[in-house]
Amino acid sequence: MVLRPLLATLVFASLASPLQAQRGARLEVSVPVVAQPPQIRAIAVLGDKEMRDLLVNGFPARLHYRVELWSVGGWFNDLEGSKEWDVVVQFDAFTKTYRARRVLNGQNSSLGTFADLAGVSAALASSYRAPVPVPSRRGRYYYSVGLDVETLSMSDLDEVERWLRGELRPAVRGQRNPGTALTRGLRTLFVRLLGGEKRRYDVQSRTFDIE
Repeated sequence: MVLRPLLATLVFASLASPLQAQRGARLEVSVPVVAQPPQIRAIAVLGDKEMRDLLVNGFPARLHYRVELWSVGGWFNDLEGSKEWDVVVQFDAFTKTYRARRVLNGQNSSLGTFADLAGVSAALASSYRAPVPVPSRRGRYYYSVGLDVETLSMSDLDEVERWLRGELRPAVRGQRNPGTALTRGLRTLFVRLLGGEKRRYDVQSRTFDIE
């Protein structure tokens, strides 16, 4: 049983090397045409060493996007509409490839299978037209975009597989095995010690006018 010395080593490593933000990682939003949804790009958000190590060791990464349309008012700005979706990235140890899928409105679509993480990063960095409502009346508007990047714990691996196969996730229905609580806790601790905390990115578009 090597769990105890492994955890001790990870604790020491986490204390000696605190997590640092990846340089160059950013979220971008542009509004090329005001009558169309904004375009979103995630740059180098999977580029830090901790995230790469976790992916290679079988821990999927989930990127949760939220895009909001706001109108500019006199005293307060108003939320006009929003949309959320996920991108799940997983390493296949048998084929030595990465799979990326977008999950939107309960449906998942493949972004491709990639030979390395650079290919995944390129796909995430390509412009994606966000499925968010466009302004329907005159006024001043802007888009606010948030992105949470997190490593899923080992307890979520089976659920991710069900998700990618189009099956319902047990967590949604509250059907978890209570006997695995200790295992889930240890696995979550393992993720956190490896630097698998959530990364948060926020960006706001330019303000534009609808005549």
